[in-house]
Amino acid sequence: MRLLLHTCCGPCSVYPVKQLRESGYDVTGYFFNPNIHPYREFKHRLETLHEYAAQVKLELVTDSNYALEDFLLRALSFKGDRCRPCYEQRLRQTARYARNNAFSCFSTTLLVSPYQKHELIKEAASIIAEEEGIPFEYIDFRVGWQEGVTVSKEMGLYRQPYCGCIFSEKERYYKAGRGRS
Repeated sequence: MRLLLHTCCGPCSVYPVKQLRESGYDVTGYFFNPNIHPYREFKHRLETLHEYAAQVKLELVTDSNYALEDFLLRALSFKGDRCRPCYEQRLRQTARYARNNAFSCFSTTLLVSPYQKHELIKEAASIIAEEEGIPFEYIDFRVGWQEGVTVSKEMGLYRQPYCGCIFSEKERYYKAGRGRS
């Protein structure tokens, strides 16, 4: 079965790619992440993903369209969890590419992270799969999170300190009430 795997970065791809290949999938990576901010971070993650893909001979499709403004408009205008429009934007693009290029199904490396919202991803992807007419493979890759961390460090891959969006960057580094620095 040909599976298109939305890939957020190289390190998060380590365990899902290994697991999917062991399960008999023919895996192709797909990079589409207009949420990543700043642009230097976007480029660094993309370069690291290319480095990883070369090391493990992973075919990789790159949509390097940096549609940050579109992501921000979606996130800022959405009433509710801002992660939902982010997941939807990236997974819909992945599903469409998969459908239009004769893949059997699609999935995402987001499912390896214990920091991502699995139920929200699963719900959004299921709706998108039905609307776009291509199956979504939900696999809880979190069991391999630590293995992926270890292997990515051994491979010397850049490991990012936040999910990628400007909102998570703020949550990680900005502490309200600290005054001027």
